[in-house]
Amino acid sequence: MSFDKEEMLRICNKMCENTLMQTLQIEYIDAGLDYLVAKMPVNSKVHQPMGLLHGGATVALAESVGSAASVMFIDRNSQEIRGIEISANHLKSKTDGEVFATAKIIHKGKSIHLWEIRIVDEKDNLISICKLTNMVLPVNK
Repeated sequence: MSFDKEEMLRICNKMCENTLMQTLQIEYIDAGLDYLVAKMPVNSKVHQPMGLLHGGATVALAESVGSAASVMFIDRNSQEIRGIEISANHLKSKTDGEVFATAKIIHKGKSIHLWEIRIVDEKDNLISICKLTNMVLPVNK
């Protein structure tokens, strides 16, 4: 299987235009054969009322990177991805800076992809750990 990291990052970042990912300033920054990394700034746009990173924004980052990662394993002309389940454990709070989400494949089936997404800060402190299940569907034209 040939893999073009720069092309994958271009595709993922292009998919973000005019979406929640653009609103949250999520940017895909690294990719490999079985992983994808994105970053998101932590500022007032993603805070909850107490001034901390909102768990929902964290989950949006996790689902965004895990769903985009599944794109690496499908034929984009005939298949598409739908997230069907996500779980998250928030372990540490964050008020500013950036967080980095790394999705790593756990199971790559024909119709189901299971991902572990670790979200860390700039010092590699674990902020949240998530599990995402994606379904591979035929494109409905």
